[in-house]
Amino acid sequence: MNAEIITIGTELLLGEIVDTNAAHIARQLRTVGLNLYCKTTVGDNQARCAEAINRALDRADVVITTGGLGPTVDDITREAVAQATDRPLEFRQELLEQIEARFNRWGSKMSENNRRQAFIPQDAIPIENPVGTAPCFIVESQRGVVISLPGVPREMTYLLEHDVLPYLRRRFDLHAIIKARVLRTAALGESRIDTALSDLLTGINPTVGLSAHPGQTDVRITAKAESEEQADRLIAPVEAEVRRRLGTAVYGTGKETVEEVLLRRLADAGMRLATAESGTGGLLTNRLSTAPGATSIFRGGFVANDPFALGKTLGLTLPTDSEQALEEFARQLALHLAKTPDDEAAGRRLGLVVLTLPRPGSDEATSVGGTVIALATPGGVELLHLGYGGHAVYVATWATTNALEMARRWLQKRNPAS
Repeated sequence: MNAEIITIGTELLLGEIVDTNAAHIARQLRTVGLNLYCKTTVGDNQARCAEAINRALDRADVVITTGGLGPTVDDITREAVAQATDRPLEFRQELLEQIEARFNRWGSKMSENNRRQAFIPQDAIPIENPVGTAPCFIVESQRGVVISLPGVPREMTYLLEHDVLPYLRRRFDLHAIIKARVLRTAALGESRIDTALSDLLTGINPTVGLSAHPGQTDVRITAKAESEEQADRLIAPVEAEVRRRLGTAVYGTGKETVEEVLLRRLADAGMRLATAESGTGGLLTNRLSTAPGATSIFRGGFVANDPFALGKTLGLTLPTDSEQALEEFARQLALHLAKTPDDEAAGRRLGLVVLTLPRPGSDEATSVGGTVIALATPGGVELLHLGYGGHAVYVATWATTNALEMARRWLQKRNPAS
């Protein structure tokens, strides 16, 4: 069984608002085992919307639309579904009464244009909307099923859970689920992971896919099975093989962030962390200070626009602007941060420094030349100088992710079993 999602609205098409509905529906379809191969966004144009529904019915058993069910002239989903399924609209008195009752409960008077919402395609199955004014409907045809939901996320989410998913289970006798497990990696590029896992990426069930972000890459393992337990059994050996090949590059699972994993490892080791950063907009400090467990572990961060300002704040001198001098400055700064004001905590604080470097003579979009990272530990200072070739808007995330991962891997080596 295959499904397709169509989100309707010119504001979505033009990027004025972000489409969160399709992502939520996609996640929920996994719980009933429906395969999703396509998602389409179309503007508020009846002909183009009807064409999108027709194309979807050619390749999917279930088409779910969101948006375009309001009372205004540009809400054209009802007409588009009727056109695509070759049936007229018909007026449903019970739907109008539901809409009027909703307005009465709100202490408001229903406008005349709300009457449009009581028209749905002929012989469609109506879905009452107890959390909004837009009735929804299901059209069953020989070509497939079209389910139209509101565009308001709160209404869509409620109706999907309480009406649409139960309908799909009954209508198509669905028992399978699609389960995904995400392994999170950092400081290892997508191309290197692709090379390491290339044969696994061609699997059918489970499937393995990659998702790249600045400084990190997610490995997603997805299995379809009759139960969650069966899906887990399918995923387990593939996960084990991915972990074997990628080793310590895998820092967590699901939605875990590298900063929360780092703080957890610091807590297990009885250690603390202080940071300094320049050219990152304070992102390193923000990521650490807002992560779970930060209160007792993260001892604070110094933030400046450039290394010279950091040196002035902390009383350290940056003699020249050469890369060699900058690395030495980062080393001294990390050692300074690792010092503790009391003997009891001596040797238990890490100092982490991130300095992003400008690329002279370049435009704003490519103005970053790279990053110097220094990590002071009880055993000395580790230095890392990384070149950066991407857009400047991503450098802070990229640089801070690499720095956090550098500290996490040091702790991993120190205590592999933790």
